[in-house]
Amino acid sequence: MSGSDEWYYQISTGEVTRGKVANVFDRMGPYPDEATARNALAIAAARNAAADDQDDSEND
Repeated sequence: MSGSDEWYYQISTGEVTRGKVANVFDRMGPYPDEATARNALAIAAARNAAADDQDDSEND
């Protein structure tokens, strides 16, 4: 996959773009397709929850 074929979620606007349009500090990705990029916030929330659960289990 080349850089222009990758999809990104732009944090400040909620827009999904193809290629690195937004500043590095304002984008999430890359994602393989537009639909996955649209779910960037949900994906990040799920990953954070899983990491928190792992931290909690390691500290028990």
